[in-house]
Amino acid sequence: MSRTLGALALLLAALPFSAALTAVAALRAAVRPSPARATPRRPRTVLLTGGKMTKALHLARAFHRAGHRVVLVETARYRLTAHRFSRAVDAFHVVPDSADPRYPQALLAIVEREGVDVFVPVCSPASSVHDAAAAPLLATRCEVLHAGLEVVELLDDKHRFAELSAELGLPVPRSHRITAPEQVLDLGLDGPHVLKSIPYDPVNRLDLTPLPRPTPEATLEFLRGKDVRDGHPWVLQEFVAGKEYCTHSTVRNGRVVVYGCCESSAFQVNYEMVDKPEIERWVRAFAEATGVTGQVSFDFIESADGRALAIECNPRTHSAITMFHDHPDLARAYLDPDAPQIRPLPSSRPTYWLFHELWRALSEPGTARERLRVVARGKEAVFDWSDPLPFLLLHHVHVPLLLLRALVRGQDWVRVDFNIGKLVAPSGD
Repeated sequence: MSRTLGALALLLAALPFSAALTAVAALRAAVRPSPARATPRRPRTVLLTGGKMTKALHLARAFHRAGHRVVLVETARYRLTAHRFSRAVDAFHVVPDSADPRYPQALLAIVEREGVDVFVPVCSPASSVHDAAAAPLLATRCEVLHAGLEVVELLDDKHRFAELSAELGLPVPRSHRITAPEQVLDLGLDGPHVLKSIPYDPVNRLDLTPLPRPTPEATLEFLRGKDVRDGHPWVLQEFVAGKEYCTHSTVRNGRVVVYGCCESSAFQVNYEMVDKPEIERWVRAFAEATGVTGQVSFDFIESADGRALAIECNPRTHSAITMFHDHPDLARAYLDPDAPQIRPLPSSRPTYWLFHELWRALSEPGTARERLRVVARGKEAVFDWSDPLPFLLLHHVHVPLLLLRALVRGQDWVRVDFNIGKLVAPSGD
């Protein structure tokens, strides 16, 4: 409770700053007209899910700038998402949770009502499978830019993904599927490994405790603290020392049309394009070999000898899409099958979330100078001079309402994540 109250107090203290910034932006827009929207030869209506997440806002703005119409959806829990009030959003709808049997029909009703031409899921980890399951129904009325259900299930499974990649001759760490704690002892591990939940787990995904522990007893004690069983499989993955990278790719029939790569970490909220040819070759080879269509994000480790090994795949939009905030051809890359591949512009500024940077500076004063450097050279991921309202409402309506709900319900949470617009909590979405 005290942490929730503390977070609310900090957001309240920041309100005058956010309100002043929004007011300045509004005055600026009044005297300086916004850049003219493009006039496409074929205007489209695009349906985006995941309305609470910054990546959905970025895609909405890209489609809007290109002259297209944007329909945004979210579930009831996040119905007051700040992004629904963006000037880039033409219509907003509330839908059932993606696991609800009514979800596909709700999307179809929106497609028919709004005259949607293209469905671009901006999935949370919990919804990517459900969006894939709904795709065949929606495909009778519009184009769907998402991988099929079988492909999404395979790529979401860290062990099956590793097996497929190895079969294609692409480097990955050794991995083992684990459904009982005792299996780890039976493997006779010859080096450090890490345990990862195959079903998405927003809390345990940050735990990279090396296994085995110093003694078999300590190893079993650690494993018995996890939900390791037949119905909840885990992958035991060889630990590879090195630098971590993440990528975003939008792919059509195996051809990469949008590609970005940046340094990564367990909790990543800073994105800056880096050129890693071996990682890009890996992504291209995988896309071409599988012929996948949709948005696929890979995490890599670059080992000390320079090898790039893929450690997992997430078949959905990556927040690294924010690196394309100033790219004029992002919408075309999503909508035109013949569009050339794009990468972040050389002039693109790295993206960050201001309130994450402020929290880091407050909680670790020794990093304040570095946080200031990040802000000075980068681009705030939510704030836009021509569209300032989402920034104000995210920090002073959307997130405070989530905190108040947690306070009333006595709900525990691990972190406020402004990027994905939610409180990271055990068994969360």
